[in-house]
Amino acid sequence: MTALIIILVLIALFLAVILIRAARFVPRDRRQGPARPVEFDKSAAEQALAELVRCKTVSYADHSLEDDGEFEKLIGLLPKLYPHVIETCTLQRLPDRALLFRWQGREDRGCPAVLMAHYDVVPVEEENWEKPPFSAVVEDGVMWGRGTLDTKVTFNGVLSAAEALIRQGFTPEHDVYFAFSGGEEVNGMGAVNIVNWFQERNIEPSMVVDEGGAVVQDVFPGVSEPCALIGIAEKGMLNLEYSISSSGGHASAPAPHTPVGRLSKACTNVESHPFRAHLTRPVLEMFDNLGRRSTFLYRIIFANLWCFRPVLDLICKKSGGELNALVRTTVAFTQMQGSKAPNVIPPSASMVSNIRLNPEDSVDSAVEYIRKTISDPDIRLTVGDHMEPSPISRIDCDGWERVVNAVSATWPGCVVSPYLMVQCSDSRHYRGLSDKVYRFSAMDMTNEERGTIHGNNERIRIEVIHRAVEFFIRLMMQC
Repeated sequence: MTALIIILVLIALFLAVILIRAARFVPRDRRQGPARPVEFDKSAAEQALAELVRCKTVSYADHSLEDDGEFEKLIGLLPKLYPHVIETCTLQRLPDRALLFRWQGREDRGCPAVLMAHYDVVPVEEENWEKPPFSAVVEDGVMWGRGTLDTKVTFNGVLSAAEALIRQGFTPEHDVYFAFSGGEEVNGMGAVNIVNWFQERNIEPSMVVDEGGAVVQDVFPGVSEPCALIGIAEKGMLNLEYSISSSGGHASAPAPHTPVGRLSKACTNVESHPFRAHLTRPVLEMFDNLGRRSTFLYRIIFANLWCFRPVLDLICKKSGGELNALVRTTVAFTQMQGSKAPNVIPPSASMVSNIRLNPEDSVDSAVEYIRKTISDPDIRLTVGDHMEPSPISRIDCDGWERVVNAVSATWPGCVVSPYLMVQCSDSRHYRGLSDKVYRFSAMDMTNEERGTIHGNNERIRIEVIHRAVEFFIRLMMQC
């Protein structure tokens, strides 16, 4: 009886600790005064984006498919669209379609800000679009077109903001650079050439802002408010090929396991044994920020991760998607090749997986984990395109505060949080240049709109074009 009482008391104490921690896990106060309105020519910003969208700056891995004239057309439009920027800022054209503007500040000392975007876009399947993808059709307050979201809206937001501020007589305290790439979608060297330019001159930015998170809803369990997610790191990427050879032969007398069958088993083994979960600093910061805004049931989990990590891991595994991608290295099998005839056993077969690396993993550790998991020494693993995870940026500095202030003023009422970006961006090249790299696309998007990025019917609401300009005006005014 005494033992039972002790057990019951311990259980009660455990439950009390869990519930008290959850009850005290509430949002932190962040004082934010009323945002001052900003002024700019909204119609000009809309028209400028439309002109950019009408340039078919489609990039391909096979550069022979690209239309250089369309890229030059876009660059040639800049003096017309942003005349004060062209008059005031110096422009360096670097190899591989890199554009680097310098807006000189009042002070020679201090570290400059770097605002990034890319002006190339992915190909389209025009027959699957409801509106012509390069006409910038505007209907019912929406502009349609490839690049409206990814990322000509950012390109336009940066330059339209600078245009408005220069027109009003504003000069930043420190230099501001506008760094634009014309080949981000195909991992071009434009951003690399810009980084090299900075390194050769020993220029260390105080802040780098590139595409990344956005203001979105319904992205975190139990949180109903819009969330502004600012990436402070991004996952690495690895394309891994699995291949196996055989003596081939007629399909009428197969061996117990064919090359395709063995690859299929390897695929099943990997999918059945996900990588171990790692709660990295960006993810812990996100869980701490957004978990405090969640429903009480989820607050019990996020306030007591010391106890409920296995539960969270199970939720992530079962749900998949973005939540799962935040906590572990993910593997998506995307390609498979075998015989050219249905009745022939292939002499060789292969498949490819796209792996997104958690910051706690690396290319080498991921390959070794896959090798052990497939447990078939005859399957050869070949590393293709790859990049290691980025370093994790600081959030205890002025650069972070500037971005947060601009976000909060432009989208009042949203919850601002760091997060881990699961996609790749040009900002990864800044890893050796700055520890203050922030990934935020200055837009509020619905889930439907997010789904059009790299897909059909990409489009943007007109008011979102305006808010992108507002964000960059507020950000530049702090530089």
